This record gives sequence, structure tokens and C-alpha cells, in this order.
Amino acid sequence: MSAATFRASGLIAVFAAVLAGCGGGAGGGTSNAQIPSPNALTAAEVATVIAQAVAEAKARNAPATIAVVDRVGNVLGIFAMTGAAATFTISSGTGAVGGLEGVNILPSAAAAVAKAVTGAYLSSAGNAFSTRTASQIVQSHFNPRESNQPGGPLFGVQFSSLACSDVVQPASAAQLGPKPSPLGLSADPGGLPLYKNGTVVGGIGVIADGLYSVDLNIFDTDTDSDELIAVAGSFGFAAPTDVRADHITVDGRTLRYVDSEATASNPATAPPLISPLPGTWVNLPVAGVSFDTSPSGFAPDPESAFMGKNAYTLVDGAGVPRFASRSGISGLARMEVLAILGSGLDIANRARAQIRRPTGSAAQVTIVVVDTNGDILGLTRTPDAPVFGTDVAVQKARTAAFFSNVNAAAVLAALPAASYLTPPATSSIAGYVTAMRTFLGDPTALANGVAYSNRSVGNLARPFFPDGIEGTPNGPLSKPFPAQWSPFNDGLQLDLIFNVLRASVGAPVPGLPPPLDPTSCTGDPRLKNGIQIFPGSFPIYRGPTLIGAVGVSGDGIDQDDMISFLGLANAGKALGTGIGNAVPAIRADTLVPQGEGTRLRYVNCPQAPFNDSTEQNVCAGL
Repeated sequence: MSAATFRASGLIAVFAAVLAGCGGGAGGGTSNAQIPSPNALTAAEVATVIAQAVAEAKARNAPATIAVVDRVGNVLGIFAMTGAAATFTISSGTGAVGGLEGVNILPSAAAAVAKAVTGAYLSSAGNAFSTRTASQIVQSHFNPRESNQPGGPLFGVQFSSLACSDVVQPASAAQLGPKPSPLGLSADPGGLPLYKNGTVVGGIGVIADGLYSVDLNIFDTDTDSDELIAVAGSFGFAAPTDVRADHITVDGRTLRYVDSEATASNPATAPPLISPLPGTWVNLPVAGVSFDTSPSGFAPDPESAFMGKNAYTLVDGAGVPRFASRSGISGLARMEVLAILGSGLDIANRARAQIRRPTGSAAQVTIVVVDTNGDILGLTRTPDAPVFGTDVAVQKARTAAFFSNVNAAAVLAALPAASYLTPPATSSIAGYVTAMRTFLGDPTALANGVAYSNRSVGNLARPFFPDGIEGTPNGPLSKPFPAQWSPFNDGLQLDLIFNVLRASVGAPVPGLPPPLDPTSCTGDPRLKNGIQIFPGSFPIYRGPTLIGAVGVSGDGIDQDDMISFLGLANAGKALGTGIGNAVPAIRADTLVPQGEGTRLRYVNCPQAPFNDSTEQNVCAGL
């Protein structure tokens, strides 16, 4: 077997393992938080959704692979139509080379499941986001093709909820979520959430065109076969109109949901899938699990310190919290962890949500505290927080703790280069350290104790610096634009996890050493589920000493910043034990990259942030 074939077979094995692990099987203040009602898809409803999608695919002469998942990512059914492509090609359409660009060996079911998971994970009772929405918010500009505009608000979210994460649940965990997505979150149109009685119960994902991509031009209206087949499949389970992305604005821009709903078939009269089948059941239909009940892996948080705060958490099969609050190795005491999490809940329950309907809803988020080793010391969430934020909040917290640590440069320099498949090439992890030191004009960068928030790291991980300004150099943690950068090859974020996507399931890359920690996406225990590069986390200090980080995800990025930054500040003030945010003198917003004249950013809190007060500038002076 050639080295290239071995590498390819290893990557296929990863996605086969993920599909098997997704479930199903073959054959403080006053809160107006929305609490989802218990609801789940039945096996018969799963079959109906897929039958409706199949009828549309037949009407379009576009054989498809169709997947349905529940809200926590369990695969409830996969159907591959006769004539559907067995594999697909990953391509942004930009001509970029490297990373996942050009990979064409993965089973179509992986793309369908990733799209379905994305529709389910990005949505809630207050917002319905599709994979087209995701495409709009992960590209180099927001909106895509709007020159000199910053990158998408969820730039980098695509590399989350992966099988190598210690936050997602494996196959052995029955229906417990969150389950992994084979490709992380998808930005290729063709994935939609599914609703019952106003509650998210899952998602549908479709691939018929054989291309896993992004929508580079949102100023036209596409007739996308993947998306229209998904629209037909969602008939009877469609998102309520008033919570769809096209009723939600971010930075004054209306989000996109679908480009067309002009189906070629009538889903109401779609025939059931009976013998002779027009394809093959990859996974027979099964029922989903009701969200926010113990069997789903999400349940009310029993922590007494959070009573009255609408707190939920992740639980195991016995209903026991998976990440119960505890002390850390770097000096954070359990009572301090509880105070930070509780303070974050108080702020979230008061905060005016950015991406939820109706206007004036409370923010819905996941809040996490980690120590300097990246170990989770506590995790809590509000009841309707989008599932994607579970893994992402942990990524954010670990990113802030890691980049603020004086050992960051040495750890990165010791990691092996990413080994790409198409074309075969390597990308040095150590090279990012060199690039960062050159960019900042500081030979001690990542070893000098500068405090980095996720917003700061994100500034350095964009294909332009300053963010979005064309004709400027790429940040040192990004690939150069346009020759290499794309949502499928964004820089350090992907390179850190690339090898372990294969090595973690027993198919190491020939010639490369085994990962330092085979249970970690990156091979290092400090970053077990990778890094994240959009705002919402801050390092925690006791005086001058770094002792951990707090991460928040689930709402607008400024809300995530506020809940983590202000929550930490309020907790420190209430406790009087010396914990708090980094002092201004060591924050990354003191750094001005050479020749750029623009400092990094550290924190940005929203205007008119609370539903119950007229306060402004609530993060000023902290």
C-alpha cells in the first residue's frame, strides 16, 4: 500500500468511526429565557422527512444522500439513493490549495451528517440557522464579497464538534449528546434545522451535487439542489418563520436562511419509502431523544449554587454532571469556579440577546472555566443555548489559557507539522511561532506572559490584518490570502488538528510520531478539542499569576465577550480572593504589530446590553 493510499484510508476510517459514533445504527436578574419543551422525532417522522427529500431529489433528477439527526447529533437515519455519488469533493471554489481543499475520498454520508448536525447545532427556539447561514458568517468578509469588511462573526466555528474532542460523546454513550460531526460544522447549503411545536428536534442534511463548498456570493439567488431537497424534506417540520435567520440581523446585516423554496415536488404527497427502494438505508430510521432530559446528555444543573438561575449542564448515562465544578491544579478553588460560572449566568439572564427572536430575549449560552492545563473545572449553560456552543465554549477557554501561558511557544514548536493529503505537503506548526514573533516584532512572543483573549487571537488568525482590510498582510496565525486561505484551510486552527483526525483512530501518518496525547485533537492535553478564533474568552489571573480562563459561546460575539469578561470581574469583586481579569498593562491590546499601526483588540461589550436596565459601557474601566 502506498503512503498516499495509507493516509487516505486513515482519513476514511476517521469518518466511518464518526458516523458509527453518531448513533442510529444500521437497520440572578430576572430572566425571560426560553425553555424548550420536551420533544423528539419519532422513527416514523424520520422516515417521512427522508421520503419527502427523496421525492424532491427524484423530481430534480438529482440522486442524493440524505441524513437526519436529532438536536444532540444522534444519527436517526441515512438514505443513499441509487445513483448518488459515493464520495464528494471539498472545495471552496477560490483556487486555494492546502488543508482540506481538494480532498475527495470521503463518503457522502459524512457530508450529509455534517450538514444535518450544523442545522441542529446552530439553532434553538429563538433562532433557526441553516448551513447557508453558516456560510455567510465564517468567510473572510462579512458579508462575503463586501470589500474591507471584517471576517464573519463566527469565523473558525467550522472546526468544532469534532470526533477527537473530549467534550463530544462517543458511540458507546447511547443517545447521550453532544455527538460529533464528521466534518465539524458545515458551510455548504443543504443543511436545515427541524422543528416540532416551536422546538428544535434535529436537522436534515443533503448532498446531491458531489461538492462540499461555501456560497462565495450571497448577492445572487441560487437554485441549489442540495438545499431544495432539504427544504422538501423539512416540510411539516420547518422552522417557524419568525425565528429564521432571514429575520435576524447582525451588525445591521440580515442573515440568509435559504435562497429558494421553489421545490419541484409537492412534499405533502410524497410517497413513503417502500420496496422496491430507490436506494439503500445506510442507517435505518430510529427515534430521536428529547433535549434537556438526562438521556440526551443535557439536563438541569443540580449545583445548589445555581438555584434559580435556569442552569443546565452535561450529564452522563446516570444523570451525573460530566464536568462538576472542582478546584484546578493552577490555583483556582472550587468556590471561585462556582462564582465565575454563577456570575456569568446572572449576566446571561439579564443580557439582551443578539441572535434570538423575539427582540428582548435573554442570551442563551454555555459557560466554561478551565485551568492552565486546559482541564475543565466547571461547565454550565442556559436551557436553550445552541448545542454548537458546548464544544466551542471549551475551545475558547482553552485558547485564552494556552496563548496567555509562557509555555505556549515551546509547546507549539514541539508539535509535528500538519501533513496534507491533496496535494501531499506539510505545514509547520513551529513556523507559526516564528511568524508571530516577526509580526509583533518581539522575539519573546508567546513566552512573555502577555494576556490574550480570544478576540486578540482571532485578530492574528485572520487572512488580513487589520481584519478585512484588503491588500494588507495575513495575520501570523493565518494562511496567506488568496493562494492558500479558505474556510477549509484557515491556518494554525486547522493545522493543529489535521494529523489527529487520522491518528486518533489508529491510522497514524507514516513518518510522523504518534500524538503526544492520542485523546487530544491537537496531540497536546492543553488543547484537547483544538482552538477557536472568534471572541468570547479571557484568561483568569490571581494578581500577576495566570490560573485559568473562562469561555462563553452561544449568542452574539459581543455578548459572549461581556458574559465572560464582566462575569469574571464581578465574581472577583464579590469574592475578594484576588481573582480577576488581566491587568491592562499585560493585555494583548497593548500590542501594535510592526508597520501596521493598529493595535490588537481585547474586549468589546455590546451597546444597551441589558433588558432590565439602561446601563451603557458596562465593561469600561475593568
